[in-house]
Amino acid sequence: MGFYYEKVLRPVLFHSDPEKAHDMGVSTLDLLGKLGPVCRIMESTNLIRTESPIELFGLTFPNAVGLAAGMDKNGRFFRAAPALGFGHIEIGTITNLQQPGNERPRVFRFKESDAIINRMGFNNDGAEAVAKRLKASLGKRKARVPLGINIGKSKIVPLDQAIPDYLASFQLLAEYADYMTINVSSPNTPDLRELQKEAYLDTLLGELAKANRSRAKKLGVNPTPILLKIAPDLSFQEIDHVLECLNRWEFSGVVATNTTLGRPDEFSNVKETGGLSGPPLHRRSIEVVSYISRVTSGKLPIIGVGGIHDPETAGRMVDHGASLVQLYTSMVYRGPFVAKTIARALTARQSSWM
Repeated sequence: MGFYYEKVLRPVLFHSDPEKAHDMGVSTLDLLGKLGPVCRIMESTNLIRTESPIELFGLTFPNAVGLAAGMDKNGRFFRAAPALGFGHIEIGTITNLQQPGNERPRVFRFKESDAIINRMGFNNDGAEAVAKRLKASLGKRKARVPLGINIGKSKIVPLDQAIPDYLASFQLLAEYADYMTINVSSPNTPDLRELQKEAYLDTLLGELAKANRSRAKKLGVNPTPILLKIAPDLSFQEIDHVLECLNRWEFSGVVATNTTLGRPDEFSNVKETGGLSGPPLHRRSIEVVSYISRVTSGKLPIIGVGGIHDPETAGRMVDHGASLVQLYTSMVYRGPFVAKTIARALTARQSSWM
């Protein structure tokens, strides 16, 4: 299937505008997700399961490979994720207020590097609309693989009002999430990354932690695991402060990393603004994951993201401390079943260690 995608289907898709191709993919997977029996058959073939399931923050993951936030922004096709081989999926980023995102064009392929620059700007239907969609899709059931819900700040909301904005999204969506991810690291919402800094982060995480405990106590359930997604462009000193906040408020883990504003190597003369993803990001993401793993003595769960496009890059991320990995850009270049290929390789590695 990978050969067919790269030689036949990808050239057709790459004749389309990148965002139109993305929308076509979402619509196709939305349809697949509604075909329950077909999804179950595909899942039995494509969802590689580790010999020992991965247990993290109270959840069970059938394999280590997840679909990163950004593909399923509005919770439209998460039910199709296991049919493609993903052991978890993170939807979003979702904001409290519906917003169209930045002006088009806002997605750019760099085929010679298997990379993408995007400046989408959290285009999504808003937390209330997504919550209604999830309720209709799930009812009282849970998704077949862990479902993460990624939330961010609404663009028109000023930084000093960010906390109630995040809290509103959290309260609307937590019911449907196996875990939540707080996105303070997208480069495409003005000033959003300021929330990673000392002046804002501790208060934001504290209020979310308090709201999470209060909700759990009221409903008689366990608190929802909450993770923080950070930028690759933070210094190690800034990461230290982030880790102090995560520890203080007992967050469940960290997603490292988002896209980069850096322009390494062959991208040094590229003028398009936005976040760079794909293989050029991999080295820095590895550095960040390795640093976090080392300074926390491997005790803080890490979802490693950035430039994972084959078994080697995924294995490298795990070797440097990631418990799970996520991908997105490689799905564009390698096809919808890239997760199966990577999960099979990681599972074989695990078996060789046992």
